[in-house]
Amino acid sequence: MVRFADSGTSSPATLPEWLQQQARQQGVGIALRHKRLGVWQVRSWAQVAAEVIALAGALQVRGFAEGATLAILSRPRPEALLAALAAQWLGGVAALFDPLEAAGDQLELLRELQPEFVFAEGLEELQRLKAAALAPRLAFYADGRGMEEGEGGAQAYARLLAEDAAVPAQPQAHAERSAFAFYRRGADGGREQQRISHAELLQEGQRLVRVEQLDADEEALAARAFAAGGQARYLLAPWLIAGFRLNFPENLATRDNDRRELGPTLVAGTRETYGRLYELALARLPQPGTLQRRLVDWALARRSGLLRRTLGHALVRRPLRDVLGFSRTHAPLLVGEPLAEEAQQFFAELGIAVRTWPDPAQWHSTPSRPIRAVSGWIDDGAQPA
Repeated sequence: MVRFADSGTSSPATLPEWLQQQARQQGVGIALRHKRLGVWQVRSWAQVAAEVIALAGALQVRGFAEGATLAILSRPRPEALLAALAAQWLGGVAALFDPLEAAGDQLELLRELQPEFVFAEGLEELQRLKAAALAPRLAFYADGRGMEEGEGGAQAYARLLAEDAAVPAQPQAHAERSAFAFYRRGADGGREQQRISHAELLQEGQRLVRVEQLDADEEALAARAFAAGGQARYLLAPWLIAGFRLNFPENLATRDNDRRELGPTLVAGTRETYGRLYELALARLPQPGTLQRRLVDWALARRSGLLRRTLGHALVRRPLRDVLGFSRTHAPLLVGEPLAEEAQQFFAELGIAVRTWPDPAQWHSTPSRPIRAVSGWIDDGAQPA
């Protein structure tokens, strides 16, 4: 049984310290759920912390140390999140890459960065690493479908967890150092990076928890935009601070069904997320000019009247909210660019007051050279965030 050291009375200053505190305070409470083969798989806070520590030990044995970078090429799934926290536990940085992005620019970025430690979701992502001609010190994966064990020198996530390696009892992360890094190709063709420190994440996460009045009873869904700074600020940090449940859909194809089944209370999406749901709702409405459509328009009209409010909610607004998976949502958050006016108005007519939270991303040009650890921080052409 893993025992978590007491960090004292001071408030946690890094993401791993918040994980440690949640494991102490509500160890048996549900931290993560992931749908697999139609069944929700559950991890408690104590299990999440123990898994992060075990993975950190396996990384440390293979040379991962303070200032190192773990490149993560994965769709949203628990293993990707826990791998990031394991890297941060050791004082490292998690560099997130979205496998749904176009391969061309991403392959160039990976070739330039030459990461020594890589988590790849499955076969498709490992093949992308191969196409980038990478030879990392450690590559490991979560989904082994279509692969033979040890294929391409990669190791299974589960095998790393099974190792019994020593790890520092206290997280080695520093508040002022970077927790996450993001890379992209700039308009001039050069490489740009965005780095977010633990302190910045916690400051903005605590503000969101306070303003939106979030607590441990929330249900949130991590669906599409995992490799984005806005999600780190407004979903991952609040999850650790408030201690609520974070849910991962089975895959992108099932996310809408999984959202309807779950009925999350917290939705942190982008303009694209809400725009897609708006189009989905419009596709469910009767054709304009029909009697049924006139009823819908009458019910959604934002005019007073007990009959309109009561019948409109029962016949139109509640069914549409159920279709979208917003039946219980009280914190519909939009990260980044605001919605188009017609979409914003439509959600408001459903009683869904989408609130915009800015994404203060600061992208900086960086030299095209590999990332490596130097004197306790990442030497990538920029000082630590």
